[in-house]
Amino acid sequence: MKAFVVEKYGDQAGMRAAERPDPRVGADDVLVKIHAAGVNPLDLRIRNGDFKAFMPYRLPLVLGNDLAGTVVRVGPSVTRFAVGDEVYARPDKDRIGTFAELIAVHQDDLAPKPATLTMAEAASLPLVALTAWQALVERARVQPGQKVLIHAGAGGLGSIAVQLAKTLGAHVATTVSTTKVALAKGLGADVVVDYRTQDFEEVLDGYDVVLDSLGGENLAKSLRVLKPGGTVVSVAGPPDPAFARELGANPILRLAMTALSFKTRRNARRHGVTYSFLFMKADGDQLRELTPLIDAGKIHPVIDRVFPFEETLQAMKYLEKGRAKAGKVVVAMP
Repeated sequence: MKAFVVEKYGDQAGMRAAERPDPRVGADDVLVKIHAAGVNPLDLRIRNGDFKAFMPYRLPLVLGNDLAGTVVRVGPSVTRFAVGDEVYARPDKDRIGTFAELIAVHQDDLAPKPATLTMAEAASLPLVALTAWQALVERARVQPGQKVLIHAGAGGLGSIAVQLAKTLGAHVATTVSTTKVALAKGLGADVVVDYRTQDFEEVLDGYDVVLDSLGGENLAKSLRVLKPGGTVVSVAGPPDPAFARELGANPILRLAMTALSFKTRRNARRHGVTYSFLFMKADGDQLRELTPLIDAGKIHPVIDRVFPFEETLQAMKYLEKGRAKAGKVVVAMP
């Protein structure tokens, strides 16, 4: 099969198109012919080697973290899918590889594709939709009437998180650049802060939950806009001890993650709030819960640009250079 592989960690030079063996299909696996795949900042970070300390992939590695496609074979123990089914998924972190013609995915990580979406639209959703769900529903347990701040509300994750928070009944604020204010309002945000002309810390106060996708000083400020007892969930901040335990990290790595997040956790305690690091996980059942919201139009994908599959390297460069104006970048098969 044709695929795009990382041969050595680093920049774009370490990645190329290649022929790879077709995936092996285990007893609980579903072989999917990929029609489209989302391109995510996570792909860039994996390519660069940012996670090799706790996700030691064996190179060469087929990259790619979400997909939509058609089932072409099922393992003997598969009960949830049949050949011909249209599906979408974020594969398990140890089984990524959606920048390819085929992928084998465990049946528990798959879900039927939303009927109202094209393949490209569906492929844009799994990673960001699951991240939003796990941050807002699982981790923060957002309730109707609560005040939720979503950073980068016009981005791939932010655009979905704003919509999900609204379906949960929250009062939603978001931060965007000047040209994306109208988009954020159209997604349902109640308060839109233009970060080019305003400091969100001076505008917002008393929030219950913040979803941070930027880290650094943005994360530090986010702690200060929460009310006592509030929670900031970050996908960009330093990993914390809870994540180290979840990962089953060795003692040295646990100590390293504890040290990395010490300052942030200490600042959170000083403000009477909670800091939580999230590295999202594959979950087909959660996608099944999201699908009715998608088909009902309560959550809709925001796509910046669709590249042909053979231009996957250009799509990654486009994302890396910050050229995407809003939403997700997708690659699609002919």
